[in-house]
Amino acid sequence: MNGKRLLAVAVACLLVVAFMVAGCGEETTTRSETTMEVPQLDSGPISGNLDDGVWTYLGIPYAEPPVGELRWKEPQPVTAWEDVLECDDFGPACPQNAWPYPVLSGIMDVGATSEDCLYLNVWTPAESPEEGLPVMVWIHGGGFTTGAGNIPIYNGRNLAEQGVVVVNFNYRLGPFGFLALPELSQESPNGVSGNYGMLDQIAALEWVRDNINVFGGDPDNVTIFGESAGGASVCYLMASPLAEGLFERAIVESGGFMDFGMPSGDDGGTLEDAEMTGRQIARDLGANDADDVLAAMREVTPEALLEAASEQTNVLGMMNMGPVVDGWFLTDAPSAVFAAGEQQDVPLLIGTNANEGAYFAPDMTQQQYELLFDYVYGEYADQVYALFPADTPEQVKPAFSELLTAMGFAAGSKFAAATTADIGAPVYLYKFTKVSSDPGLEPLGAFHGLEITYVFGNFDQVQQVTPTAEDIALSEAMMAYWTNFAATGDPNGQGLPEWPAFTIDTDLYQELGVNVSTQTGYYPQAYELVLQINGM
Repeated sequence: MNGKRLLAVAVACLLVVAFMVAGCGEETTTRSETTMEVPQLDSGPISGNLDDGVWTYLGIPYAEPPVGELRWKEPQPVTAWEDVLECDDFGPACPQNAWPYPVLSGIMDVGATSEDCLYLNVWTPAESPEEGLPVMVWIHGGGFTTGAGNIPIYNGRNLAEQGVVVVNFNYRLGPFGFLALPELSQESPNGVSGNYGMLDQIAALEWVRDNINVFGGDPDNVTIFGESAGGASVCYLMASPLAEGLFERAIVESGGFMDFGMPSGDDGGTLEDAEMTGRQIARDLGANDADDVLAAMREVTPEALLEAASEQTNVLGMMNMGPVVDGWFLTDAPSAVFAAGEQQDVPLLIGTNANEGAYFAPDMTQQQYELLFDYVYGEYADQVYALFPADTPEQVKPAFSELLTAMGFAAGSKFAAATTADIGAPVYLYKFTKVSSDPGLEPLGAFHGLEITYVFGNFDQVQQVTPTAEDIALSEAMMAYWTNFAATGDPNGQGLPEWPAFTIDTDLYQELGVNVSTQTGYYPQAYELVLQINGM
């Protein structure tokens, strides 16, 4: 591992302090001795900080604050400034409820929140704008209802040391990012509502296109990557006509089409359904009968809006707010776009973790478990149950965990891989199998999100123990695979075990674990059953 990685603990301490401050700072005409030559953005000059070869710029505004009349509006261009803006602190996270799972609750704490939250962060090792380095843009997860760019495991410093420019950003979440109402659709020049969080993602990518060159990045070599809802976002962006040309490669971590194997999952509901949900939220808030519904809704406090939206949940108990098929951002469900071969023709690296469902699976009785199959799978309930049986109460939770892993995450990801390979794009499929060396996390196996700490080289932000040699070796390999892919569209490189491209015929994938090796047969039974359920 690069010796600079030893600074990770110090960086973590600095990030804890960063959580306690509010953003990019006030405009100023002075700079500290640690700042670089001032980059000139389209919107104005900024300064950042240099730390052992990596420049860091935190809390750069990429759109106007979506407050007041701009709540539930498309992101607007940020107001330009003239004096140097010191960008040395994260901007506030977007309004959200607390992380809903006890596991990692402290690590996923986003600190202060505000509707004024459309900020991004840049880490770059470039010494001049002329270097033209590959750019990696991270999209955080959190079920489209939680998360932010300031979470320590997303710190881009270690990844930037590999020779790439790393960007992450906040986007509107929950009811702020995805509320739809007939009145909002009537107000919109595009006749739609919802998807504001996805339009924020588009705006962030447009900012990268227009400004990343001043940080030494190549605007024509951009890779988008994300995990969970961030990985799903990558699929949505591949399927959206509005994102065409904004990136050249895509990496999806645990974010394939959950609706394929878990019909209760999200794959872009209809605008009509989303408007019905929004109408119920307006009723619960007492705004539905106001003379001006939108004015009344825009006066609701963030806390009240979050509380009302939290009453709308899906079968997994999560807030039922996310991207919708609106005919503009999404013309069809993303899985349907992929099935038709109409997604963006870009190289794809995609995969899942071996124990995705470990901390999602709730406690339930055998009877509840069996009823779940009838509710979710209908006529296919017996076939699905045969793959994930639970003959004793003790087997219920592990069985449901494996169901979520195989049907909910892996099958959809394999479908995205297969349909992208079908259009001729290079595809690389993986399964992450490394178990945490932290005794407190070891029982969860290779749980949902664990790979992030290896991709960013920040595993010490999760584990409360010293990383093992195996941890370090796997992190180095994964960072090399990911950055090679960002540079060329091929993860392979000198000193790495060969990673062959995936096709549905070969069914090859790379196991990323204690040992890194090529395997064959990626959840074949679950995948075939999912295709049958979806009539394919």
